[in-house]
Amino acid sequence: MILDKIIELALAEDLSLGDITSDTIFTPSDKARAIIVAKEDLVLCGLPTAQEVFAAVDTSVLFTPLKQEGADVKKGESVVELSGPALSILKAERTALNFMQRLSGIASVARDYARIGNKYNVFITDTRKTQPGMRRLDKYAVRIGGARNHRISLADAVMIKDNHIAAAGSITRAVEKIKAVIGHTPKIEVETTCLQEVKEALQAGADIILLDNMTPAEIVRCKQEVNGRALLEASGGIRRENLEEYCQTGVDVISVGALTHSVPAKDLSLKIVTYTK
Repeated sequence: MILDKIIELALAEDLSLGDITSDTIFTPSDKARAIIVAKEDLVLCGLPTAQEVFAAVDTSVLFTPLKQEGADVKKGESVVELSGPALSILKAERTALNFMQRLSGIASVARDYARIGNKYNVFITDTRKTQPGMRRLDKYAVRIGGARNHRISLADAVMIKDNHIAAAGSITRAVEKIKAVIGHTPKIEVETTCLQEVKEALQAGADIILLDNMTPAEIVRCKQEVNGRALLEASGGIRRENLEEYCQTGVDVISVGALTHSVPAKDLSLKIVTYTK
């Protein structure tokens, strides 16, 4: 499975040559109980992944969630309790926290964006601007936060972008080539940058029109032109501070790379609370 490979690689970064500190201080029979604590408000995400990390290190470590996946957690609240060999808990600590911190960061941002989108019946989606190798986890966190996924891979949907159009010669020619091969069933999305391109995409038979880096005023004009004949997706230059303005244009979907490409990790910490030899 993909997750198994990701965890294997992540653990290898820390443990391929052992743990000189823990292996020197502790013996395999030393036991500990630990908690994972939120150091700031967050949407909790990554519990299943963290549990798999601990299991990959030592199946005897007991991993007990204290909060549900997707829960709104306040600073200072405990989210997981762990018990088992101290060596195993310490060896898995950093890798498990790294996953939880990134995924909670994505879920927290996604929830913030989705709550605004929901006010206007606009779907907020991610993009393919994800951490290399982490796409399925990144997009999982987006869903936990309440937003939606765009394409997982290039095979998921037809999306004719600027470079496809440039190489094909025009929007019309690119759509014609697609339709000649894939038939009438799959939907076709076309990226546009101005009203004239929107008109061409509509005339060519696009089902979804991506309005790339347009201002809210330009989007309103395009919506009037399309008049319900295609779904409209806005993308490019959309941030938390202008999201509501874009939602108010009446588009159907807003895709936001910032949900994954530059999201700050949330702060979580593992603390040993009891130790027995």
